[in-house]
Amino acid sequence: MDESANPKPPKQPPLPPPPPPPRRRKKVICITTVVALLITIIVIITVLGFTVFKAKKPVITVGSVSIANLDSSISIDLPVSINASLAVDLTVKNPNRVGFRFSNSSALLYYDGGLVGEAPIPAGRIGAGKTIGMNLTLDLMADRLLSNPNLYTDVISGSLNLGTYARISGRVPILFVKIKAVSTSTCNITIDVMSRTIKDNVCKYKNSL
Repeated sequence: MDESANPKPPKQPPLPPPPPPPRRRKKVICITTVVALLITIIVIITVLGFTVFKAKKPVITVGSVSIANLDSSISIDLPVSINASLAVDLTVKNPNRVGFRFSNSSALLYYDGGLVGEAPIPAGRIGAGKTIGMNLTLDLMADRLLSNPNLYTDVISGSLNLGTYARISGRVPILFVKIKAVSTSTCNITIDVMSRTIKDNVCKYKNSL
């Protein structure tokens, strides 16, 4: 029998699946909308975190250093006697768009590499974009100073070289993360013993996140 005389009917394409019920379709649209909204919010928060709200380093600056008290003498019984206090004015600037909280710290006074004075820096908070001032008094620890064999030579020469170090450490809350921030200042001070004035003062600053 000739099959060409009776061709087979063409196969019908499969029918598309029936559309989902209206409730299910609304549920899918709702879930899709929520997911897209969450992704958009996450993207916006990420962009803000790396631009507008990006953590910035606090800046500590030594405004001035002055001698609050200086009393020195040379005698036979006690080759050198010295009492001194330094008044240090610090400012700390918070350039962030959020507040910056810092913990307890200290300002330190050094002579010839050894610690000879200390002043506490109490914990506090600096508002967004604000600057605060700190007035510190560093008293020389006479016993530590007098135990240094180089003191006599320096006093005789008329110049006393001291160093100060101050450190502010805290955290900046950026969105859901708290980022550690540190600011330090290091100053080299030369005191004229005869005139009881500061002859030279050079400071360096370092800030880090």
